[in-house]
Amino acid sequence: MKREEKNQQTRRRIMDSALTEFANQGYGASSVNTICGVQGISKGIIYHYFKTKDNLYLACIEECFQLLTQYLKSSFSVDEHPIEKQLEKYFSIRMTFFQEHPIYQPIFCEAVVSPPAHLKAEIQAIKQDFDSLNIKILEDLLLPLSLRPEISKSEVVDAFRQLQDFINIKYQIAGISEKEYERRDESCRKALNILLYGVLARKENENV
Repeated sequence: MKREEKNQQTRRRIMDSALTEFANQGYGASSVNTICGVQGISKGIIYHYFKTKDNLYLACIEECFQLLTQYLKSSFSVDEHPIEKQLEKYFSIRMTFFQEHPIYQPIFCEAVVSPPAHLKAEIQAIKQDFDSLNIKILEDLLLPLSLRPEISKSEVVDAFRQLQDFINIKYQIAGISEKEYERRDESCRKALNILLYGVLARKENENV
């Protein structure tokens, strides 16, 4: 076996063990000793590939968001269906990703809702492509819609991001578990629906 291939396998073993530990315990309660024990890897080997626990945690966050972003890009595109149906499809695709890759769901939740304070800037940078994709999708969904003349599409995007922040704070205070992530995502979907259509019932023949 070539050295490069062996290095890749060792790194993968470390990542798999770390993903399990961070998913089960979160950043604060996680232990490098446990990560070592599961795979029988020494701390020296782990620190050869990842200088600190922070570096290892950020590598797990990066893998999660890269895979999720790629999945969304390949699975969702804006079409001619009503925006409400497209929003349902988008959030359904997100949930399908986590159903297929459950190890990433709690890691995603922590990164979005309650990231470690000292790593917040690094996590925000890692999330940039994911956040940019979400903004582009929302802008594309808004493109065929007629907004009130005093409201711009960028203002709608900013308003939704503020709603997301509010929802995240709510779950941060209450504590978010893996099971509650679906509620958080559903809250975001409903918030966007209310932002776009308000709270008044529409007639059957009204366009959406």
